Amino acid sequence: MPTSSVQRSASLAPGQAQARFRLRIVHGDLVAIGPGKVALLEAIAQHGSISAAARGLGMSYRRAWALVDELNRSLESPATHSGPGGPSGGRTELTPVGERIVALYRGIEARAHAACGTQIAELTSLLKG
Repeated sequence: MPTSSVQRSASLAPGQAQARFRLRIVHGDLVAIGPGKVALLEAIAQHGSISAAARGLGMSYRRAWALVDELNRSLESPATHSGPGGPSGGRTELTPVGERIVALYRGIEARAHAACGTQIAELTSLLKG
């Protein structure tokens, strides 16, 4: 799975400039797909549960669940599938649609960054230090 923008920024030296693309797909009044939902999908794929993904991202379970629910309701087919809960907790996995969303989103980011590399370098050269 591609490295998330959160993971990429962790490897930067202090004070090093970074360009970030924040693509959002808006459907009606709803941000159907955006950087937070994609990061959450990546965390779910990594951890196997919404609660562990939420902890890993520093968000509440309630917020993570609401984002997943909002995403799944906006799609023709859901991005995640959850098993039944219980004492050991339920497992949540990405469906092929969820995997495709992550791959497409991260691919768009990479292509945008590559296509604008010269302009990004010029902009960052204008920064102090």
